[in-house]
Amino acid sequence: MEMATATTAGRSNAYWFATGMRGIYSLPALILMSSFVGFCAFAVQSGVSRGEAAFMVGAVWALPSKMILVGSATGGAGLLASFIAVALSAIRLMPMVAALIPEIKTERTPTWLLLFLSHFIAVTAWVFTMQRIKDVPRDRRIAFFAGFGMTLTTANIILVTVCFGVVSDLPPILAGALFFLTPIYFLTSLWASAQHPVVNIALLTGLVAGPVFTILAPGFDILYAGLAGGTAAYVIDRVRRKGWGTR
Repeated sequence: MEMATATTAGRSNAYWFATGMRGIYSLPALILMSSFVGFCAFAVQSGVSRGEAAFMVGAVWALPSKMILVGSATGGAGLLASFIAVALSAIRLMPMVAALIPEIKTERTPTWLLLFLSHFIAVTAWVFTMQRIKDVPRDRRIAFFAGFGMTLTTANIILVTVCFGVVSDLPPILAGALFFLTPIYFLTSLWASAQHPVVNIALLTGLVAGPVFTILAPGFDILYAGLAGGTAAYVIDRVRRKGWGTR
C-alpha cells in the first residue's frame, strides 16, 4: 500500500477507489471468497435456490448472518424469529461501524453515503481497512473503503452465482473446511490487529465461553457467550487497569 506522501496525497478519488478495488487480491479477501464457496455448498444442501443465495450475499452480506438465516428458514422458524436471529447476529458489527466510520469520514461526507457504506462493514472489510487506512489521505478514505467493500461484495455475489451448480459435487468435508477458513482468519486477524488488551481478553473469554454455552444453552450459545465474554473482558480490563494505576 502506498504511503500518504506528497505524491499520493494529490491523487483523485478514482485512484483511491481503484486502489481499494485491488484489495480483492489480498489474503483476507481470498480467504473470505473460499468461505463463500463453503456457504454455497451449504445453501445447495439446504434447498436454497441460486437466486436466493445470490440475493442473500448482497442483502445480508455478513457470512454468519446468512448461515443463521438459512438455518432458521430450513429449521422451520417463522419470519419474525428468523428476522430477530439475524438482527441479533448483526448487532456484533455495530462496534466495528462505530470504530471505522470516524476514521474514514470528513466534515463534508454526507450522512446517506455513510449509511450506504456501513452495509459493507463486516469483519473482513473492517480488518483490511483498519490495517491500511492510515496510509490513505483523510479526504480519500471514503473512496478507498468503497472500492474495497463494494468490490468484495460484488465478487462474492458473482462467485456464488457461478459456483452454485458446481459445489454440489464437493465432498462435505471439503465444503466444511472451506467455510471454516473464515472464523480462523477472523480470530487470528482480530488478535493481530487489536490495539488494546481488552480486545485480546474478550477473544480469550469468548473462546472459553462458547463451548460452555453450547452445552448449557444450545440455540442461544453465541448470544450468551458474547454477553458473558464481553462482560468478563470489561470487568477484567477495569480491574487490570485499576491495579496498575495504584502501583
